[in-house]
Amino acid sequence: MIEAFTVVSRGFVAQTPGLLDTDTFLLSVALKVALVLGLFFVVPLAVGYMEHKAMARLQHRRGPMFAGPAGSLQLVADGIKFLQKEDVIPRAADKHVFALAPGLALVPAILIFFVLPLAPGVWAADLELGLFYALAITSISVLGVMMGGWASANKFSLYGGLRAAAQLIAYELPLILAAIAVAVQAGSLSLVGIVESQANFLLPGTNINVWFVFPQLLGFGIFFLAALAELSRPPFDMPIADSELVFGYMTEYTGIKFAMYLLTEYAGMVSMSALMVVLYLGGWQLLPGVPLPGCEGAGGLFDCGVLGTLLGLGVTLGKIVLLTFVMVWARVAYPRLREDQLQRMSWLVLVPLSLLNLAIVAVAKVVF
Repeated sequence: MIEAFTVVSRGFVAQTPGLLDTDTFLLSVALKVALVLGLFFVVPLAVGYMEHKAMARLQHRRGPMFAGPAGSLQLVADGIKFLQKEDVIPRAADKHVFALAPGLALVPAILIFFVLPLAPGVWAADLELGLFYALAITSISVLGVMMGGWASANKFSLYGGLRAAAQLIAYELPLILAAIAVAVQAGSLSLVGIVESQANFLLPGTNINVWFVFPQLLGFGIFFLAALAELSRPPFDMPIADSELVFGYMTEYTGIKFAMYLLTEYAGMVSMSALMVVLYLGGWQLLPGVPLPGCEGAGGLFDCGVLGTLLGLGVTLGKIVLLTFVMVWARVAYPRLREDQLQRMSWLVLVPLSLLNLAIVAVAKVVF
């Protein structure tokens, strides 16, 4: 298995006399960090623009029009606006915690991108426990939400933070159980290994190559709903619930701190969608069992040329955009759940179904 960043850095070093192995390593790390930060800042902005335009289309509006071609620079304009706004801190707030909370919510959304494989050889780190790392890091952002709600010295913000904590506790369990079923099916906790296993996976009792979404359609649905709830996306947006809590835990935030919370939400949509692409939709595979052009080994997943790598990256991003569009569509199509309905759906519906899904996968793994 060859990581694209290491290949690029070695080639650069080979053409540049005087550079040592240490320089190769540092250049490789720099390229990985640049990719992660580039994806973190560019893809969520693209998803945000898509949400604005898609919601406008679904609601018979035109959406952003004036900032750039077809309003494509609207979120950039919004970012500049947030930078120019005054950073107001409530007099009764815990100033240090209030300032730290948005950053604590944002950093985990960046860190998860380091283990997400996006194309042949295009990942920052292939951890043996990559799935465990990804699931663990996604649960940290809620600490920033709780801290922001508590430190604001505002009852609406506090209610929003407590709702976010209760929602995480309720929906983290079905999310993890659905992901465990994928790990059992793949026999690996490595995200790259899970993609590789889907390239060679045959539907039990047949010679048909399929992705994990087909035998685990129930698990995919559970993971998708739980991801929406963890991200506090409609119809699970009880921590914000603007008709009840003004703007929830973000009520007292202004300027760049408010923008950091918004960026965290869009980055979470992208990272969760990317995780679903890796776990259920074959990663960068265009079709089940069909290798990318110029790729060899492991079902045509690795050792790719430039064309195969770029095509794989495009396939992954296309699947991510498709899943984020479904999240946007759900925001428009469904009303917000009540708190009791939200908790009941998790504990009485999703948790039992996720346990059933895990049991079915485990039995099928042993039998077939």
